[in-house]
Amino acid sequence: MIKKIFPIVLLSSLISFCQRETSIINELYSLPKQLKEISGIVFTESSQLAWVLEDSGNANEIYALDNQGKIQKTLTIAQTQNIDWEDITKDPQGNLYIGDFGNNDNERKDLAIYKIAKDSLQNESVIPSYKVSFAYPEQTEFPPKKTKLFYDVEALIEYQNNFYLFTKNRSKGFDGTTLLYKVPNKAGFHQAELLGQFKAEGDFENAAITSAAISPDGKKVVLLSHSKIWIFQNFTSDNFFSASVNKVDLHHFSQKEAICFKDNTTLLIADEKTKKIGGLVYQLDLSTLN
Repeated sequence: MIKKIFPIVLLSSLISFCQRETSIINELYSLPKQLKEISGIVFTESSQLAWVLEDSGNANEIYALDNQGKIQKTLTIAQTQNIDWEDITKDPQGNLYIGDFGNNDNERKDLAIYKIAKDSLQNESVIPSYKVSFAYPEQTEFPPKKTKLFYDVEALIEYQNNFYLFTKNRSKGFDGTTLLYKVPNKAGFHQAELLGQFKAEGDFENAAITSAAISPDGKKVVLLSHSKIWIFQNFTSDNFFSASVNKVDLHHFSQKEAICFKDNTTLLIADEKTKKIGGLVYQLDLSTLN
């Protein structure tokens, strides 16, 4: 009887091994232990440093990491409060922008983006060059009904002197829908313009959007979730959702909250430290994808 069972068990194990999926992202380095809640990352080519920030409950500071994950610079953003910093991006000139628009309960009326001038990144402390405030015209209740919680944001890019925000859907009955809003990169208060929507496949844990990035050449936009990325390209307008899209399963699940381009084909991805999982920066070479 044992002789009959053993080949079956061996065959079953072999099939399981062959079907096991291998992660397509590579670990680069561990984040410093004090940075447990990374929510945004952006790479600066001139200095070869990755600037990161943490979300609500953490300091009003951003941190420059070298290619081994060591903190080379801590910059205090003066006269601001980290209400819920959720992403960081840059413009072609190298100025940085901090998105203080985390809005889990969809209650906030103080959404903001801060400009940090490139020339000030060597300082110990800096006052933002200006503040961009905005609201969503479609939101009329604070908070909305549980089926209409569309107004949390963790994903930001800057493109052609405008900001583009991709919402994190927290609605009851989550269906993967993320909204795309446009806000002028200009000091003062603005009504965000709704450009379109996209339905990501999966449940909340695998399809809620946690960060965004645009390639240096402006030809690719990527969205991140805890286990996937979506690559939009060949767009002819700033409604990126009208472009062709390629969904990529990372075959790796963790609390991924930050993504940026290192160059036109290389992505950096960071996740939060949860128990013994995460707290790392990973690299993905898009040129290796089929």
